[in-house]
Amino acid sequence: MLYYAAVFFVIALIAGVLGFGGIAAGAVGIAKVLFFIFIVLAIASLVFGSARGR
Repeated sequence: MLYYAAVFFVIALIAGVLGFGGIAAGAVGIAKVLFFIFIVLAIASLVFGSARGR
């Protein structure tokens, strides 16, 4: 999932450089959402993974 967030971020950078502001803003929004979902899932995995190991 972090890979997809990075891909959308790169798409946003390229679109921003080429002057497509609306597309860049949309791609940045998607990248932010995917990044925060990744963070939440990573933290949940650490918490529940360590609880399972006990």
